[in-house]
Order: sequence, then structure tokens, then C-alpha cells
Amino acid sequence: MVTAGEHPNDHALVSDYLDHLSVERGLAANSLAAYRRDLTRFLDFLAGRGIDLLSAGAKQFDDYVIELRAGSEGRSPLSATSTSRAIAALRGLYRFAFDEGLVQENPTLDLRRPTTPSRLPKALTTEEVARLLAATGADSPTQLRDAALLEFLYGTGARISEAIALDIDDLDLTADFPVVRLVGKGDKERIVPVGSYACDALAAYVVRARPALMARGRGTPAVFLNTRGARMSRQLAWAALRSAAEKAFGGEVEHVSPHVLRHSFATHLLQGGADIRVVQELLGHASVATTQLYTKVTPEHLREVYTTSHPRAVTG
Repeated sequence: MVTAGEHPNDHALVSDYLDHLSVERGLAANSLAAYRRDLTRFLDFLAGRGIDLLSAGAKQFDDYVIELRAGSEGRSPLSATSTSRAIAALRGLYRFAFDEGLVQENPTLDLRRPTTPSRLPKALTTEEVARLLAATGADSPTQLRDAALLEFLYGTGARISEAIALDIDDLDLTADFPVVRLVGKGDKERIVPVGSYACDALAAYVVRARPALMARGRGTPAVFLNTRGARMSRQLAWAALRSAAEKAFGGEVEHVSPHVLRHSFATHLLQGGADIRVVQELLGHASVATTQLYTKVTPEHLREVYTTSHPRAVTG
């Protein structure tokens, strides 16, 4: 860790800040990786202008935000949400530098994040989910694995990072009420029920397919394995979902992602009458405000409720 008054090189300061976030704040690995990318991009921006980190001021910050939104050579424009995260990383870095005595004042105090719209989470219909889950096949070990993975994502609302981090000991499928232990953001644990469809798919995979995959590796405890017997990667999980989506929906797969299955899990629970606090616990949301995004009904559901509930909605 840098000492007060010391003038480290820019990369050393960023490294110390990320260590601080990891050790003292317990920031999750995925968030750390995003912060590292954002801050490295800012260092590249400053280096191209011959300015070091602790000499940057309002003009550099404003120019940087403009570049983030507009894009630059070799870099795509960022959305308002991604720009907001990049600015949060900058503000945190300079607050850290101020606390360490490396700057006399925090130059990012007036740096504001762009307004990000509260967009409705996308969700598949129950019919679309059924088509997707039926598209994986069940003839090979990898097909059984992919079927179990997709059933698990929709059946538990797990994040993709939680699913691929799953170990065999985290599953309890033989109990009267099957459950799984998930470790979410900030290493927070939660116990989530596993529905019968997901339970059956997992059992089929664990009994009929996982041993064959595990024999090719070194005995990892991971539930979901690749063809080398190692823990399944996020990229491979995405590929499995994309393959199923292409079979289910043809070329229209841009709207399908692991997070869409999580959105669908929450949306369908709420449409079925689940209490929002229960859904919050199942999703592992720290705040119910995040879960409330799912309470905004779709036009189709609104129309269905109106036509079936209002006494003069339809004639005859």
C-alpha cells in the first residue's frame, strides 16, 4: 500500500486501489475485473495526452466522459450504464488517493454520472422458456449438462457466475424439499429451492453424464464440467445457451442471455402471485428496489388481467 505523500506510478496506484477494494471492501471478482478495465482505459487515455494520474483535472475528466460515450479508435461507445460504472471507478480511485494523502483535494467531486433509465428487464414468455429448455437434447453428456444448466438457471434464478461456481456439495437434491446453496455478490450465501424439472435434469446429468466428463479431468468438485473435466467457463455456458436459443428461435437469439432467464424466473414468480420480498431473497438482491423492476407488468399480462377481471371488458 502506498504511504501518505508518496508519488507512485499510475499503474501502482490503480493496483493498490484494487487491492483495497478486494481486501477491505470485499468487492466481487467480476466487479474488480470491470473496475480494472475501466481504470486501465483511463490510464491509456491520459498516457495519450502525456498526463499522469495525479495531475488530471476537470478538463481531462470531461474529455474522457465524452470519449466514453462517443467511442474512439478501437473502442466502442459505452452505454449510459457502463459510463456510469466507469465514472464510479474514477471517483473511487481519486477518493482513495485523497485518503492516502496523495492529492490535496479530490478532483472528481463535481464529476457526475449520466442518468441511466430504469429499463424494464426483458423476460421470455413461459411458452418461449419451454421451447428453449426443450431444445438442448439429451443424447450426449454435453447435451445432458446443457439441459441441466438451463433448467437450473430458470428454475432457481441463479446468476451465471453462481451456476458455474457451483460445487456438488452445494446441491441437496435428495431431501423432501431439494435446495441449493448459492454464493452471490459480496460472497453472500442464500438457500434456494430447486423445482422438480430442474431437479430431474440435474439428477440425470449428475448420474448419467458428469462421471464421463469428470473422468477426463482431475476430479474437480464443480457441478458443471467441460469436455476436459474442468469447471465450465462463463463463455462455454453462454455458448450452450446460444446454441439452444438458435434451435428454439432460429436467428432471433439476441434477446436471449443467462440474465434473461433470471429475469424470466422473477417475472413469472411475481405474475404467479409470489410476494416481492420472497423473490428478493431468492434473487439475492440487497435492496427490494432492485426487485421492484420486475413488478411492472407486460402489456400482454395487463390486457389478460383486465379482460378476465373487469365486468364490462368484453361484450356477450
